Amino acid sequence: MGGYPMIRLASIIEQFEAAFLSTYKSNVLPSHKKALSALKICRTRHSPKMLMRCSDCTHQTIIPHSCGHRNCPHCQYHESQQWIERQVQKQLPALYFMITFTLPRELRSLVWQHQRVIYTLLFKCVWDTLQTFSLNDQKLKGTPGMVAVLHTHSRALDYHPHIHAVLPAVAIDKVNRLWRKKSGNYLFNHKARAKMLAGIKKAGLTLPEKYPEKWVVDCQSVGSGDKALVYLGRYLYRVVIREKDIVSVKHGQVTFRYQDSKTKRYQTRTVSGATFLWLILQHVLPTRFRRARDYGFLHSNSKTLIKLIHLLFKFDPTKWLPKVKLRPQMRCACCGAPMNIVRIRIPCNEITPVPF
Repeated sequence: MGGYPMIRLASIIEQFEAAFLSTYKSNVLPSHKKALSALKICRTRHSPKMLMRCSDCTHQTIIPHSCGHRNCPHCQYHESQQWIERQVQKQLPALYFMITFTLPRELRSLVWQHQRVIYTLLFKCVWDTLQTFSLNDQKLKGTPGMVAVLHTHSRALDYHPHIHAVLPAVAIDKVNRLWRKKSGNYLFNHKARAKMLAGIKKAGLTLPEKYPEKWVVDCQSVGSGDKALVYLGRYLYRVVIREKDIVSVKHGQVTFRYQDSKTKRYQTRTVSGATFLWLILQHVLPTRFRRARDYGFLHSNSKTLIKLIHLLFKFDPTKWLPKVKLRPQMRCACCGAPMNIVRIRIPCNEITPVPF
């Protein structure tokens, strides 16, 4: 589905910022305002500038800076590619699974009010649960490796906190120095909620009077490492919305598209401009909170172990790196040679004509 003209998020903020702040002023946090301030000037005439010079001829040019905010659809594209590359380099010769832990609707209000506490607790409970399952599994009997990513949104951008955990069906028994692998499309019995409830109570938070006895935990096989990591990386690490999915801005309303998770067909949703900005900004995470984390033998401090496994199994993960799109290099408009950065973050009031 395509053919829509690209609509910049910055232009929507410029048009509806005042209405958003007026409508949602009781819910707007300092982190939301900081994100709003960054996103609205990203690569616009109001952003700081960057001076670039050709590596071959004397041509120079000035371009606007990107904002670098982690909720920016422009800036996070490159970050997601780097994240995929790091994960591909750690891939293993095994079947991969994605397990999704979703908090019930009845807890969402509590989560929203205590985001840092409960998001942290959710990461901990997911890892504790999967680690326990792996240690007790008759075939694995060891510590697993896990990549976990926090999402707070549904495809339609509503508040819907959940964690996607991606892990290979292997475990390492450090005591007996053994590597164990599991085959087939079944990983674990994934009924688990006690750890999360106990953690919430231990944190001194009050649970709602009613919540479902069964919580949604979905476990599915996603194939071998190379395909799984590249595909899942593009899905898991992307921002809340891509600008190409913003369909139109008309009569004070914004229409965007999203893919239905069941039918796989695109649907559209139309809301007011202020509501659209809230749908985006409500997913800004607490300051310095990491939404992607690695555990077990996939943690960054296990690089030596991963290299040893690659060596023992004669497995070369780098052959899959060409599937990861590299960031295109800026070229000189005059001669086509690469452009080098000379100076960054130049204030707008310091810009003078660039000599040729």
